[in-house]
Formats: sequence, structure tokens, C-alpha cells
Amino acid sequence: MKRKYMEEAIHLARWGMENDKGGPFGAVVVKDGVVVGWGYNTVTSSNDPTAHAEINAIRDACRNLDTFSLEGCVIYTSCEPCPMCLSAIYWARIERIFFACEMGDAAEAGFIDEDLYKEFCLPHSLRKIPSEQLMRRESIEVFQSWRAKEDRLLY
Repeated sequence: MKRKYMEEAIHLARWGMENDKGGPFGAVVVKDGVVVGWGYNTVTSSNDPTAHAEINAIRDACRNLDTFSLEGCVIYTSCEPCPMCLSAIYWARIERIFFACEMGDAAEAGFIDEDLYKEFCLPHSLRKIPSEQLMRRESIEVFQSWRAKEDRLLY
């Protein structure tokens, strides 16, 4: 069955690329042996830099299952997830990742995933995009209100 799901992810990658939807990436989310989310890269066709295959598949699965938690799910993706997609996979609580190509394969095709992984390991002061902290005290007040909110829904 693993091959079947990966074949679907690779098919989506090819279909999206050949139909000028975006880059050559596809993903499916599977729960209990059933595909519950499909996605291919739509960055260029939607003008959305977050519209990666994994993100689109996660969004589709969440809509289809009517939940923000994909516990019990597995994701099959045509390429090792970039840092953004990997973070989304963790946030969604997906339990396992299967990937075909590695980030080095993506780098050879002109994608910067590998560079981003390296960038995130650097201190803020050495990153390419400067970061500066502002108004922490004021923002902490919002977190304090969140902690006091009795009907908050943890995720």
C-alpha cells in the first residue's frame, strides 16, 4: 500500500507541474488506509508562497475530516518536506512521513530547502533576513489573557 500512496503523490507532482500549477511536488494524507487529503504545489498559479503540496494536502485533509488535528494520519510526499511543510506536519500532528526525493534533489532542481534548514540553525543576528524583537511586554499580556481564558481550545 505504501507504494500506491507514494505513486499518487508523485502523480500529483507531475500533474501539477505539467499543468503549470506550480513546482514538481505532490502529497497525500492517509488515515486508516484511505486518502483523506490531496495536494500539489500551487505556488505560482495561486501567487501564494505557502501553497506547497504538503500544506495543500494538510488543508484538504483537515477540511475533509472537519478537524485541525490529523492524529492517526500519515503523509506521503514526492520530496522531503521543506522547513515550512515539516513544521505544518508537526502542527497537524501527523504521525509519520514518507518521502521520495531528498532535499539535495530539490536543490539540484533549483529549490532552496537545504539553504533554509541551514539558515534556521543560525542565531537571529546572522540570518539573511534581519529580526528585531519589539514590545514583548505588551504582547505577553495577550498570552496571559489566553492562559486565563476558560473556554480556550488547545492545539
